[in-house]
Amino acid sequence: MIITISGAPGTGTTTLARSLSVELKLRWVNSGELFRKIACEKNISVKEMNRLAEKGPEIDYLIDDAQKALAKEGGGIFEGRLSGHLLPGDLKVLLKTDLRARAGRISKREAKLLEDAMQETRMREESEARRYKMYYNIDINDLFVYDLVVDTGKFDEAGTLAIVLAAVRGLQ
Repeated sequence: MIITISGAPGTGTTTLARSLSVELKLRWVNSGELFRKIACEKNISVKEMNRLAEKGPEIDYLIDDAQKALAKEGGGIFEGRLSGHLLPGDLKVLLKTDLRARAGRISKREAKLLEDAMQETRMREESEARRYKMYYNIDINDLFVYDLVVDTGKFDEAGTLAIVLAAVRGLQ
């Protein structure tokens, strides 16, 4: 079984993917971790990595190819902004919520001011949206590819997990 979990920064994709991985005993592949790993290997910040990724598709393609290869090896939980668009999936989930709530989560997680988190998140999303349109002709706001969209501003972690598990059980 392949389940994709997508969503903007701060929507709870990592929290959900981690919990699903444990509940369903499936491996978890996190494209954000792949991105951060490449940044670390290049000895640059994630912000610098985003700027570098805007200059050409090579970094995005590296991450995509790694995810696709892992998906071919077998099932799992695949977490990433484009996972739902790029991978085959038995269930494609999108998490969403408003910018203020997401920035609040990010500011807590990264110990930064809410205003800074909002500005950085907005800039990151704009950068990613441009790249995805330019490199893949994907409109990240097109929800058509998803089987399930959950507003994590309305549901807590346990509620979000319960909704997605119910959808998974409906497949079996």
